[in-house]
Order: sequence, then C-alpha cells, then structure tokens
Amino acid sequence: MRLFPATGRLLQQYQGLPLSAEHMIQTIWEYDVRAEFIAQFESAYGPRGDWAKLFNICPGYIATALMRDLDCPNRFVTIDYWQSHLAFSSMKQIIGPAYDALDKQCASYISTEKHIGVFECIDDWKSADEEH
Repeated sequence: MRLFPATGRLLQQYQGLPLSAEHMIQTIWEYDVRAEFIAQFESAYGPRGDWAKLFNICPGYIATALMRDLDCPNRFVTIDYWQSHLAFSSMKQIIGPAYDALDKQCASYISTEKHIGVFECIDDWKSADEEH
C-alpha cells in the first residue's frame, strides 16, 4: 500500500498503529494570512507547529499538513488527520482552554478563516498503478 506523498511519512510513523482510511477523518481549514505574518503563521500552523503540538496531546491525533496556494501566496489550507471522528470531537473537551488561548494568540496572523469541513476517505489509499 502506498500512502499519499504529502502525508505518507507522518501517517506511517503514527505510533506504529495500522491506519485505515475507513475510520480516519480529516478536518480542513482555509486561511487568508496577512503578508507581514506569513512566517509566524507557517511556524504556528505547520506540521511541527504550535497547533500540531497542542493536538498531539489528544488521543487519536495523527498529523497536520499545511499547504500554500501557488496562485495566491497568502492563502493556506490545513488538513488535520484524526484516527476517528470521535477522537476529533473529543479534542475540545481535552484541550479547550489551551485551544482558545492559542486561537486568540494566532488571530492577528489571519485576515479570514473558514472551516471547510470534516471529511472521510471514501476509497482506500492504494495508488492507481497498484491496482493493475
């Protein structure tokens, strides 16, 4: 089985547990970042940033991917990978006050923020060339 290249290494390293796309969910956020705060935003929202470190306290957190729009360099998307919807849903109960404090700390970096949604994979992680 081959995992998606952008997150494959992180997912393979997730505590040595077998991962199944059947239950794993991703939560996706879109951000327009103020030009003067791009470096701080990338540091806080990247795969080893403040948000990932905070989420890592929660059981079922797997990884975070940070992506920048090639056509609009102030536009970013984060994808947070969770072992299950229950793990994601429990997150705010576990880290609520710390989540709110970090959100407030990072607010100045962002001009707009949109939660796109919570998604599940509808197919397995095999690449097309492995099916032949």
